[in-house]
Amino acid sequence: MKALINLIVISAGTFLTGCATSNYDKLVLDTVGPPASDPTTMSSHSTHGILLVYSAFRRNADFNARDPYGHEYSDYEIFATDGRLLQRVHNNSGTILQDPAQVDLPPGKYTVKARANGYGVVTVPVIIAARQSTVLHLEGGGFWPDESKFNQTNTVRLPDGLIIGWKAGNNL
Repeated sequence: MKALINLIVISAGTFLTGCATSNYDKLVLDTVGPPASDPTTMSSHSTHGILLVYSAFRRNADFNARDPYGHEYSDYEIFATDGRLLQRVHNNSGTILQDPAQVDLPPGKYTVKARANGYGVVTVPVIIAARQSTVLHLEGGGFWPDESKFNQTNTVRLPDGLIIGWKAGNNL
């Protein structure tokens, strides 16, 4: 009888733990776009923009990679505004530096679903502008070369205050 009670308690605990969901799975952030002062870095003939997502690092070593113990950014998905999946991105540039993949996209509004460090999968609406780069830092504290230009009104932040990108301007 005692074994049966223990089995029921363990089963119930396992069931209830499995049903728990994180509020962060439903975390939708403000729209991120290119900075207002982004200099044109792409060819003037290109009509596309670039999306660069520094997602949370993958949890397990990739023993097929050049450096199986190096950090790799986790993969993510890009959706159209109607919710249609456009692309699954293997988030590795394939270089020795193991940078995230650059994705060329036509100008427009998209939704990115990616892992953010400490938050699980988050949803981030993004604006892609012609010949400009839209950058997301979800890995937990990215490097921003122009960080002195950030303030509370022009950035998108995680709940803990970390900056993930430039808030999309009204002109986009």
